[in-house]
Amino acid sequence: MRYPLRHGATCCLSLANMSFRRGVVRQSKFRHVFAQAWKAEHCIDDVRVSRVTWDSGLCAVNPKFIAVIIEAGGGGSFLVVPISKSGRIDQACPTVCGHAAPVLEIQWSPHDDNIIASASEDCTVKVWQIPDGGLTSPMTEAIVILEGHSKRVGILAWHPTAFNILLTAGCDNVICVWNVGTGELLYQLSDAHPDLIYSVGWNKDGSAVCTVCKDKALRVIDPRRGTVLKVREKVHDGTRPMRAVFLSDGKILTTGFSRMSERQMALWDPKDLSEPMAVQEMDTSNGVLLPFYDPDTNMVYLCGKGDCTIRYFEVTDESPYVHFLSLYSSKEPQRGGGFLGKRGVDVNKCEIARFYKLHERKVEPISMTVPRKSDLFQGDLYPDTAGSEPALLADEWIAGQDAAPLLVSLSGGYSAPPSKHRDTLRSKPKLVSQDSGGGAAPPAGNAAASSFVSATREPEDEAAAPRVAARETDGNAERPKREEELLNELLAEMKALRAVVVAQSQRIEVLERQLARIEDGDV
Repeated sequence: MRYPLRHGATCCLSLANMSFRRGVVRQSKFRHVFAQAWKAEHCIDDVRVSRVTWDSGLCAVNPKFIAVIIEAGGGGSFLVVPISKSGRIDQACPTVCGHAAPVLEIQWSPHDDNIIASASEDCTVKVWQIPDGGLTSPMTEAIVILEGHSKRVGILAWHPTAFNILLTAGCDNVICVWNVGTGELLYQLSDAHPDLIYSVGWNKDGSAVCTVCKDKALRVIDPRRGTVLKVREKVHDGTRPMRAVFLSDGKILTTGFSRMSERQMALWDPKDLSEPMAVQEMDTSNGVLLPFYDPDTNMVYLCGKGDCTIRYFEVTDESPYVHFLSLYSSKEPQRGGGFLGKRGVDVNKCEIARFYKLHERKVEPISMTVPRKSDLFQGDLYPDTAGSEPALLADEWIAGQDAAPLLVSLSGGYSAPPSKHRDTLRSKPKLVSQDSGGGAAPPAGNAAASSFVSATREPEDEAAAPRVAARETDGNAERPKREEELLNELLAEMKALRAVVVAQSQRIEVLERQLARIEDGDV
């Protein structure tokens, strides 16, 4: 009789343990994210990835193109190919090669998939317009050249919601904010950082940026006022480079090294930076952890240079806040990588993200998918995401406005809608595009440079051209309409000029305060 009792008691205990385990297991639809490298025939081969020692991903991806910084003899260049490209890259393949020194960073505009910015050791930032089909000849003339740094420039960050606003940071410890449409330097923060800036990231609505510096401090800065809002000393105790990104709920995630050279990830609440909300230690590798954040799923992917792995985590509102999901491991280390967001993934295959891993001479796509049995659109995996339409014009942001990203649905895949800002600068002279074989672009600051927006936002399809010509010949019938359009253009230009005047007055106030501090001996 004892055996059955003992057996029954054991079974009860096992069931109790099982129920306890079920109670502590955290439920998440991303616990089983599956990472899969693409087959060899779908990779891009014979890409001479740059050997520059700068800690950047060396790659930028959007729904149209893949851009990779490559080795170049004398000067700097990067390769741009359509995202559908696979196979071997011919050595004669045209590149973007207008820099006089190696390129350190490249970033696609979030509001125009044909516009890319590049930062270089030659102390300049250049903005390029890539033709829809890709390059047919080497591109040497940039649309806009931004010159404001005295040392090499290695950090680029497009504003997430305002059109044509670009932030740059260089080894001169200076942050610059530009209006790319006019080539104008809007704001310059030269006294906020005492040492080399490691990374800069915008928050969700673009009202503030977070930075980490060689002095180990995390700063939250209002770039329009030029003021440091929050400072946390010694975010990570190690001396190696750090990274910081704003999350969609306003928290900040940082990566760095401990005093014992262990790689760490920490989560911070800007309202109280006295202690981190969570800290996770990884390993003792030397590679700097590059965080790639997906605001739709609240997942963070950590990719280190020289690593063979990609770790991914989910950030939640429940303690311990940062939850390890899994890691992708391969045999070959990565030289860098690019991250493709929601607008470019395959929703039919439940792909939630895609990486482009850089090998020494190869670009390998890696898909992150959530296995589902149903072939229907999975709305819980694809909430509405930020589209390509900007929420603000540059002048509106300069005037002090903030706005969250304009969201679009991914049901049935994503296709970019026609821009409502296409007519904003139609009265400006149109710039000759690079692929038309016309003359060189005017220098930055020239009035014609302001037509950069017009040139990049007015693609006219060929079928529409005869209709436009016919409408222009019937002048009498269309005269009231043309007068109304002209009036709207004048009103829009007056509004833009008024916003610029307000912004300039704010800048004068900031400069006067800084001058008063200098005269009082506070600086």
